[in-house]
Amino acid sequence: MVLKTARRYATAFLQLAIEQNKLDKILEDVTLIHNTIKGSREFKLFMKSPIIKSDEKRAALQSLFAERVDSLTMEFLNFVIRKGRERIFDQIMQGFIERYKEYAGIIDIDVYSATELPQESSEKLNKTLEKITEKHVELTFHERADLLGGLAVRIDDTVIDGTVKHKIERLKSLFKKEAV
Repeated sequence: MVLKTARRYATAFLQLAIEQNKLDKILEDVTLIHNTIKGSREFKLFMKSPIIKSDEKRAALQSLFAERVDSLTMEFLNFVIRKGRERIFDQIMQGFIERYKEYAGIIDIDVYSATELPQESSEKLNKTLEKITEKHVELTFHERADLLGGLAVRIDDTVIDGTVKHKIERLKSLFKKEAV
């Protein structure tokens, strides 16, 4: 869950990227930074540490990203540190990605199945969900053998459960009601 403060910074940065016509590059930068934070517990702890001075954090960001990201991104990173918000750095990057997806009409959907879906089925499911949601769909597949078969699809807070496990549970529940 992204904090309200982080969302504000992310929204402002997104608007700035749009205004300066650098959205694609900034998204690439933010994705790089977000993956770096996610991939390194030490980096995350370093940024959140109240003991480490802002100048040291700024220098670390400079050495890690200055040659790899746009100058606008570096200015934003320095701004976040100047404002003392480096503790929510990871959430700001996550918030930017979420805001970008909203702006671009992209929706993340989780698909749960007992086994890996064939590519043809995945593509068909993707097209169907794009028609239903009227958005560009990014599917994330999860294999769970306990589902026995079928699919469960999670779109935001809504779950459409067509798994064999779910159907068996519904039947058990129905039989228990009828037995009473």
